[in-house]
Amino acid sequence: MRPMSEFHGHGHGHGHSDGPAPMGPVAAKVVVGLLVAIGIAVLIGVIALWPGKPGVDVEQPFQSAQGGAVVTESGTVTMQNIGDCGSPSAGRVFTGAPLPPPAGAYECQRSIVDIESGPNTGTQTLLEIIPGPGQPDLRVGESIRLSRQTDVNGTTEYSFEDYARGLPVTLIALAFAVVVIAVARWRGFRALVGIVVSFGVLVLFTLPALLDGQPAIPVALVSGAVILYAVLYLAHGVSLRTSSALLGTLASMLVAAILSYATIEMTRLTGLSEEQNTNVQTYIQHVSITGLLLAGFIIGSLGVLNDVTITQAASAFELASLDPDASRRQIFGSAMRVGRDHIASTVYTLVLAYAGGALPLLLLFSVAGRSIQDVLLSDAVAIEIVRSAVGGIALALSVPLTTAIAVMLARPIGAGPSGRAPAITPSRGGRHSK
Repeated sequence: MRPMSEFHGHGHGHGHSDGPAPMGPVAAKVVVGLLVAIGIAVLIGVIALWPGKPGVDVEQPFQSAQGGAVVTESGTVTMQNIGDCGSPSAGRVFTGAPLPPPAGAYECQRSIVDIESGPNTGTQTLLEIIPGPGQPDLRVGESIRLSRQTDVNGTTEYSFEDYARGLPVTLIALAFAVVVIAVARWRGFRALVGIVVSFGVLVLFTLPALLDGQPAIPVALVSGAVILYAVLYLAHGVSLRTSSALLGTLASMLVAAILSYATIEMTRLTGLSEEQNTNVQTYIQHVSITGLLLAGFIIGSLGVLNDVTITQAASAFELASLDPDASRRQIFGSAMRVGRDHIASTVYTLVLAYAGGALPLLLLFSVAGRSIQDVLLSDAVAIEIVRSAVGGIALALSVPLTTAIAVMLARPIGAGPSGRAPAITPSRGGRHSK
């Protein structure tokens, strides 16, 4: 039954209503039904791909002398100078002054560090570091992380692990959260919760599943779908507008997965130009490097796809609401004009982001005097080119796809230009002019 507002009396036969554009009931049922079906399939995928092993053995060179994970402790540099090295106290636990080095020892940077956590809290250790490229340049008062290991004789040894970044990173993250919440308010807070959920999915499911030897494409697709469901509905609320963006993003992610597989097979990218991948192949041999590349391509495209699709869905719904007399074709055309601008700006943003990440590699190639063709076709640079191209294609296709879905929901099939079902035409004799 139609609402009473659609039935006009003899004295009020106006051509349209000023109410908001309604949602298409048939299209809405189709979209919601598809999202429910996809959600069930994703849940089944999570159950099927859930890692069966709690973890993998720690491999060399990442393990301690006892074969377990390396333990780190906090410390603060209390003394630093350049002097004779080779002290028996280097790396050992002591109180007071370290033992002197032997006569004629070489010079290096000597740092006394107070140990502030672990079983040796309250004691000190001595770090001897030969200055050079890649070596830490410690300063008095700096907080650092110490690697704690026990040798075969049961003696505890300490070495420099990394700088302590807990406080500055926490402050930067808090500043980010405060600014986002201050500007976007409740929606910004929900977006931050979505970020936490995304990292939770990656840490608790994606990485363990890949370590368990599960196929990369299904793992990446299931992980991406879970992240999209959580992030979009948390940040933008449960609505048909968000659902249209979600369906468009899921379809675009599937396109990105197919393109990623095809391009990696065509270009025969190995990923072995990156040190991390080489270490994975050496120490975690059951994990496929090309699979990791595929998963990286798919998950890496989610952010930019999400940005574009939610904008297109919002544009279509806003245009339908602002102009109740606009047809579906007009709304689609107007939203696509917005989308083309978005594509143009986002594509070069995507390429420049990947190029920025490859700057150190490009610098090394330029020093080596290699031709630009050799540089562009090398495995490391080709990975970034293919990644940019795959992301750009998926991005471009996501715009018309999401826009069409949003227009069908914002302007139902069978509705008149005003977005409502046609009103019953009153008899000509009873019609009054305005």
